[in-house]
Amino acid sequence: MEAHRYFVIYKPFDMVSQFVSPDKVNLLCDLDYPFPEGTHAVGRLDNHSEGLLLLTTNKKVTRLLFQSEVPHRRTYLVKVKGAMSGETLQRLRHGVPIRIDGGEEYVTTPCHIEITQKPVTIAERSFELPANAPHTWLLITLTEGKYHQVRKMVGAVKHRCQRLIRVSIEDMTLGNLQPGEVREVPEQEFFELLKITGY
Repeated sequence: MEAHRYFVIYKPFDMVSQFVSPDKVNLLCDLDYPFPEGTHAVGRLDNHSEGLLLLTTNKKVTRLLFQSEVPHRRTYLVKVKGAMSGETLQRLRHGVPIRIDGGEEYVTTPCHIEITQKPVTIAERSFELPANAPHTWLLITLTEGKYHQVRKMVGAVKHRCQRLIRVSIEDMTLGNLQPGEVREVPEQEFFELLKITGY
């Protein structure tokens, strides 16, 4: 039996986390990389989000990573419109009410969040607001993943999300990958960095 393979990619903005779609959208198969048959995304990033996405031929990974009893840390670099105050930062740290599926109100669990600078490895985008327009870069680490949670959280405190980049899951990081680039990871290293046991 052929060994499973594991990949980390920087999913670009305006690309869905799928290889096949009935819609006219940018797909993972458009990346310039010879993925083996049976490769699929572990979890997903929405079309307007970018950054770390895991791909593998091992169908067990999604269950082991996102459906396990032990939550896994996910860290996002987020650019929001306007200057965020320390008071607002504290509100986000302690949890804010957001709407989830069915319109139900849900209070987010406490998270780690800090104001940061945009890393030099993250390229500017030509269609973004000018760099001198008021904005704040945040580093947010969650252990839960409700639908569009980060966007809803910053929206709940009156800051519009302008850019959302997943930079790590546990100890698996983007590193110096640029949009569209792919890095293959050995199996043992893949599971160790993601802190997955019992595989």
